[in-house]
Amino acid sequence: MKPEHDVTSHPDTLPKEVERFNIHYRIQHVIMLTSFLVLFFTGWALKFSEVETSYSWIHFWGGTRTAGILHRIAGITMILDSLYHVLYLTYRFFRGKLQWDLIPVWKDFIDLYQNMRYFLGFSKEKPRFGRFTYLQKFDYWAVFWGIFIIGFSGLALAFPTKAALFFPEASKNWIWELIYIMHSDEALLAIVFILFWHFYNEHLRPEVFPMSWVWITGKISMHELQQEHPMEFERLFPGAHAQTVTSEDETDEDKTS
Repeated sequence: MKPEHDVTSHPDTLPKEVERFNIHYRIQHVIMLTSFLVLFFTGWALKFSEVETSYSWIHFWGGTRTAGILHRIAGITMILDSLYHVLYLTYRFFRGKLQWDLIPVWKDFIDLYQNMRYFLGFSKEKPRFGRFTYLQKFDYWAVFWGIFIIGFSGLALAFPTKAALFFPEASKNWIWELIYIMHSDEALLAIVFILFWHFYNEHLRPEVFPMSWVWITGKISMHELQQEHPMEFERLFPGAHAQTVTSEDETDEDKTS
């Protein structure tokens, strides 16, 4: 199949930007971000409500009852947003438009090994990434794990009477404590992961600091595409890549002649 953005003329004719995420993906991301922030702030206040410094934060949300209601609304919104994402992927699958480039493959492990060698100074070459790096794939699939653990435990805590119907009688002395720990500690892990892993890799790296605009515009610059995702650039613009390689080879020959 011919690449959608194939350019066979001079590389100077390349577009300045390429669409990376369409409007559906960007809406899903904004909803996820918004619900996550509300869950973060309200959940933190509720988890440490007995701490004196949390009193003003609880008061900001209008008290524990209001904070709890907002927390539940944000949680249900996040679950619905996840369903929206899965349904949209299903729709693209049946339309033959779903790309499988977020599925982990063996090359991701090779890229990890090569990256470690580069960072430790054993290699001067960085790994050549496709549309998504192994870090971005891990970032993406971690959300599914988090939604599964936090979502189901959160629903059980929000609707304990209905959830109790699914638990064996012998587990009722310890199951609720387990569910609370699962919900609370997995949420804390998600917060730390987002703040230190996702924000740095996507927004705070020197190459994109102070923020990457891709999640808003859905577009990536041609320079960033070539530098960060060279294999994706070659897939989208094979003609331009071939001309670039030829030009570099001619330059090298001139230097050696």
